Order: sequence, then structure tokens, then C-alpha cells
Amino acid sequence: MADYDNGYKMLFSHPEMVADLLQGFVHEDWVSQLDFSTLEKVPASFVGKKMRKRESDVVWRLRWRGGERWLYVYLLLEFQSTVDPFMAVRVMTYLGLLYEDLIRRDHLNGASLLPPVLPMVLYNGNARWDAAQDVAELLEAVPGGLERYRPQLRYCLLDEGRIAVSELESLQNLAAALFRLERSRGPEDVQRVLEALLKWLDAPALSELRRSFGTWMREVLLPTRVPGADLTTLTDLQEVRSMLAERVIEWTREWKQEGFEEGLQQGLQRGLQKGLQQGLQQGLQQGTEETAAILRGILFSKLEQRFGTLPDEVRRRLESIGSVEDLAELVSRSGTVSSLASLGLS
Repeated sequence: MADYDNGYKMLFSHPEMVADLLQGFVHEDWVSQLDFSTLEKVPASFVGKKMRKRESDVVWRLRWRGGERWLYVYLLLEFQSTVDPFMAVRVMTYLGLLYEDLIRRDHLNGASLLPPVLPMVLYNGNARWDAAQDVAELLEAVPGGLERYRPQLRYCLLDEGRIAVSELESLQNLAAALFRLERSRGPEDVQRVLEALLKWLDAPALSELRRSFGTWMREVLLPTRVPGADLTTLTDLQEVRSMLAERVIEWTREWKQEGFEEGLQQGLQRGLQKGLQQGLQQGLQQGTEETAAILRGILFSKLEQRFGTLPDEVRRRLESIGSVEDLAELVSRSGTVSSLASLGLS
């Protein structure tokens, strides 16, 4: 899982991702008191020589809003794909090492108290996370007098699998987009999220984050979502979108062929005429409207990039096209034609 961890580390090395993660998924009142414009990445150099440094560790700090003195908040992010029953102990160890490093480097700016830390565990495994979230829960029961010495440290858990899809889709949030991509099952699912990302990351100031998303999709996500596709030439999100558009067209053709073959098989088993008809209907009709909608969205985006805002009449004509084959042909031609009239749309 090294590539996966490094991919998350790359994405969460951008302040916009950290800000959206906190604002979108830490539902606590104090989050509104943070000044996200002060986000600053801290080198994760505090792990001792005798411990293996986790390559996925990312640490940030930011200030509270207002007040004469700035209070720093350090974010310790751990990326896990399997449940670690003793994660609370590991977090407690990392937190102690972080505090020791702050003291040793004199990063307290003369303050007599240590800054608070929010330890976050991001988990994307299939099984539900059932490990203790507080180290106190891992300790044996003790007599009353000894209770006061029991250590307590709780980490904030974000179990991606427990977040409702409807919640993710309702958020204009970069971290939510990442989690939606993680839960995608095919090129059409990826395409929907990709269209939103291209809009949100359109600003020149976000070009580095846009490239990071493109790299993560090429190296981590797409090899499992579109196996067999040539990903070596993909360098940015625009190229990923073009590749997926072609893949959706290819997938549609394959899917229709599978429907035909399934119908033929059913026909041989249940009676040729009845089985073939049922198979063809299932293979050719199921999902046609959804595929057409995806292709139509790709076409809108490509045409507006080349010719600007589309006239209402052109948009109405495109909305009226229901044939997957016709839309696929328009998508393939849209990158080379010199005008909308060349496509027969004006």
C-alpha cells in the first residue's frame, strides 16, 4: 500500500485539501474559529531513529482567529487501509514525539504551554473500523486510586466507508471528491467527479493541486478502475477526461456486445426467441440514458472550452439527442471541427 499512502500524502500536502477535510468532515464548533489562510506544512521529522518513519505522515499547523497570541493547531494525519487495534497507542507515541520535537527546536515561541493537537486517522478499508479511539479504552480496569494515572488520548476517526454517498455528493469539497473517486466502480462514476474537479480547480493558483490529482488518478485510481487502458501519456486532468470519454464509448460497445451474448445464451437455455429478446433489451436498454447523459456532459464541456457559452438553441438540440452512438460521434468530432455549424448544431 506504499503507493496509495504516498498518493494521499501528495494530495494532503496541499492546504486546500486540509482545509476542506476539516471544514467538511470535522463537525465540531471550534473548527469555525480556525484561520485557514494560515495553514502551514510542518516537516514530519519528529520520529526517532529507532522507529520506522511512516512515509504517509503529514503534519500541518494553523492559527486560531483573533486574539493577541496565536495558538497553533497541529494536524497529524494517519492513512490506514486495515484496522489497527492499537492505533490509539501509536497516535499517543507520535504525539509525544511531536511535542518533544517542538520543545527541542524551540518552536513554542516563548509560550509556557504546548499547543493542542488534532490527531486524525483516515481509513478507507472495506471492514468497519472497530478499534478503540481512546488509549484509555485499551487499559485494564484499575483500583479507584490508580484511576487518576490512566492516560487518555483520543484521535479523530474518518471512516470513509461510513460516509453516506448523498453527503459526499452534496458537498463542493475537494476531500469529498477524493472520497467519491475512492468509492467509484467504473469510468462513468469517475467521469462525474472529474467534471466537478475540473471546475473547482480551474484557477491558476490551483494548478499544482490539479496536477497532483492527475498524478494520483494515473498512478493509484485508474489502474484498478479502467484496467488495460494506456495511462502512460496522462499528465493532467484534462487528458484523464479525454481518456475516460473514449473509455466510456468503448465500454458502451463492449457492454452492448455482452448484452447480445447474454441474450443469445438465455435464448439457448429458455427458448431462442424469448431469451434473445430479453437479453437484448437488458443489454441495450439498461443504462443507456445514464451513458447518454455522461456523453452529453462531456460534449457540453468540450464545446464550451472551444466556442464559449453555448446558445440556448444549441443546448436544446443536444439535450434532445438520446442516441449513445450519435453523442459518441459528436464527442469524437468536437475536438477538430472549426464551428458549431460543422456539427450541425447551429
